[in-house]
Amino acid sequence: MKRSVVAVLAASGLALTACGSGGSGESGSGTIELTITQNAIAGGKNANAADHLTKWIIPEFEKTHPNVKVKFVPNGVDDEQYKTKLALDLKSGKGADIMDIDGIWAGEFAEAGYIKPLAEVAPDSEKWDGWAQIPEAVQGLTTFNGKRYALPIGTDGRVLYFNKTLFSKAGLPADWQPASWQEVLDAAQKLKDSGVPVPIQINAGTAMGEATTMQGVLPLLAGAGGEVYKDGKWSGATQPLKDALTLYQKIYGGSGLGDPKLQQEAKGRDKSFAQFAEGKIGILMEGDYFWRGVVNPKDGVAKMADRDTVVGFTRIPAIEPGKGIRGQDFVSMSGGALRTLNPNTKHPKEAFELLAFTLSPEALKQETKSAVRITPRNDVNKEILTGDPLLSYISENVLPVTAYRPPLAVYPQVSVALQEASAAVINGTAPDQAAADYAKKLEGLVGGADKIAS
Repeated sequence: MKRSVVAVLAASGLALTACGSGGSGESGSGTIELTITQNAIAGGKNANAADHLTKWIIPEFEKTHPNVKVKFVPNGVDDEQYKTKLALDLKSGKGADIMDIDGIWAGEFAEAGYIKPLAEVAPDSEKWDGWAQIPEAVQGLTTFNGKRYALPIGTDGRVLYFNKTLFSKAGLPADWQPASWQEVLDAAQKLKDSGVPVPIQINAGTAMGEATTMQGVLPLLAGAGGEVYKDGKWSGATQPLKDALTLYQKIYGGSGLGDPKLQQEAKGRDKSFAQFAEGKIGILMEGDYFWRGVVNPKDGVAKMADRDTVVGFTRIPAIEPGKGIRGQDFVSMSGGALRTLNPNTKHPKEAFELLAFTLSPEALKQETKSAVRITPRNDVNKEILTGDPLLSYISENVLPVTAYRPPLAVYPQVSVALQEASAAVINGTAPDQAAADYAKKLEGLVGGADKIAS
């Protein structure tokens, strides 16, 4: 089994040279020195984030903390290179006081001992007033084994998009909100009967990679009441997985509701974007990126000049009301990044104050002036998202019911196995058999049947 760089470093007893800033210190004058790092650099990768930090966050924080000097340690590399650099720093007991990590790395870093629960590093973190503004579901991004390890920087959400013009021709309402999977299938059938070429598109197969998992398998699994990882075990051939794969069969197994060939094309996802924009797809499951970056009438990759009047969006229903995870009627999946403390910081109190300041209402409103996005805070979202109906809808209606991928090193391999299970179904394998084959692969990935729930 392929091992991550974090696992390799954690198991190694080798002395390593730090690649980062070397951690916080204190000058002879008594001034506290803090460092903060991100995978961002002026004029390069994530330049806006780097500029916000250096031109606003640091000056404003230092105004109210005259005894603190903050240094930004920039990076502009591939995400895996950045991850390796952080791991090397942390293993050697060095690195920046505050660092950004992908949410999917949190459990891996925690298991290696590279990061610790916030409450252990900075006890005052539990008293932060910002927690009250972050939905409990979004706080799940920061949590591993029941403990918070970071603050969430931002997040997103998945919904069902639909073409209101095609819906009108099919006799379907413009304010469509299905309450079950059957109601989704019924709408798709009406679209088919009215002549829509592809009534519904839910990503499947391996060609679309993680897009299949995040915009397909995992939301459906959640809708059937399942989670890919829970209570220390991975879900195998469970009934929720069989239910999710059965829905794929109903869409792609000869009903004509979806296009199975599209799921196998190298650029199938891009093609689905173009087809939706051209009015050839009626229903599409996607994230808010689709609204912001795909059909955006100004600079989208598949511009829709009439996006704001033609494109509808609605929550993803559970298989039946109340049958989703946590007994929910509706579900979603989200991704996101985290900002956390180096457990080796010499000044945990001041480091957390800086960390919290970066996610204060003032800081987030300043950061999103140039590019509006969903922040983790309800109070900020209510103010800055009022001009964007989709983003405000996700903030208010989707984030409270969302879920996250398990932040474990083996997850990417598990994700591929889930993609392969969906591919098997669209190629004719029975859902129960595809689920059983997945469980067998899973056993080899996660280290044995005792780590799998069935």
